[in-house]
Amino acid sequence: MSDRVRHIISLSGGKDSTALAIFLRDQIPDAEYIFCDTRNELPETYEYLDRVEAYLGKPILRLVDQRRDFDHWLDIYGGYLPSSRMRWCTKHLKLQPFEKHVGDDTVVSYIAIRADEDRAGYLSTKPNITTRYPFKEDGITRADVHKILIESGLGYPSYYSWRSRSGCYFCFFQQRIEWVGLMERHKDLFEKAVSYEKTLADGKRFTWIPDLSLQELRNDGKTAEIKTEHQKRMALERGRRRKNAALVDVLDDDEAFWGMLEAYQTESPCVACK
Repeated sequence: MSDRVRHIISLSGGKDSTALAIFLRDQIPDAEYIFCDTRNELPETYEYLDRVEAYLGKPILRLVDQRRDFDHWLDIYGGYLPSSRMRWCTKHLKLQPFEKHVGDDTVVSYIAIRADEDRAGYLSTKPNITTRYPFKEDGITRADVHKILIESGLGYPSYYSWRSRSGCYFCFFQQRIEWVGLMERHKDLFEKAVSYEKTLADGKRFTWIPDLSLQELRNDGKTAEIKTEHQKRMALERGRRRKNAALVDVLDDDEAFWGMLEAYQTESPCVACK
């Protein structure tokens, strides 16, 4: 183990972790940038990471386990799809590659949880890793993240027009309207997600969405129902934001979309996908 302290900023291809890397770039010039690649990310995520890498002027190390991918772990778990109650995908495809990369070195890991978020991360507990939350320390909120990204010239990944965060294309934290977005924009990936669902002989179902299979979701009537409910929720969110002048000043319709999704999110998504 070296006496040197390593400073590591983990990027997900999402807005918050990107804004954190920009925020810390000049403060921590010797920072290492990493991305734990599950090999199941959206094409837009990889494109955005290339742009972020160019902006930072330093390489983003892609950590990927070539032998033990998602399908390997799915077999180990007997076909049981990951869920909010069993986030084995985060554990094996994000956390463990990070810990292997760190080894026994003394590391400060910087995590992009904002000051306006009330949640904790699913993080390493290794004693040689210290976790810091610079956005919480400095009072950085969603509006500040927006400003950081716009002023940098990077802006947002293109998938934010229909999705609220980065992560695997089949992430179980997606809401139904996001699955519809995947179906309409990446039909091949949607069909791969469909192929992972199964019904056993005893009637037990393994589906990404509780009580709804993707086969059922792509039914024209169900898709229309989901879109109608989405428009109702968006109208409520826009009305809420009109009452808050500060939000109207800095946040656009995409932010209303993300705010709506967060408002109806019943459980906290993984930190690795921010």
